[in-house]
Amino acid sequence: MAVPKRKTSKARRDKRRTHYKAAMPTISTCSHCGEPVRPHNICEKCGHYAGKKVIDIQE
Repeated sequence: MAVPKRKTSKARRDKRRTHYKAAMPTISTCSHCGEPVRPHNICEKCGHYAGKKVIDIQE
């Protein structure tokens, strides 16, 4: 059975894990009200999508 000859140091272990990181979510702006919104989603503030009113927002 294969066994490591030396202990893997913390630096070597962490170098191997550098690529496991969370990606920032992409955020675009609503064309109608300018609020930040996820791409391909209806704006929660004004209810517009692709320049058209899709839903009515109760305030």
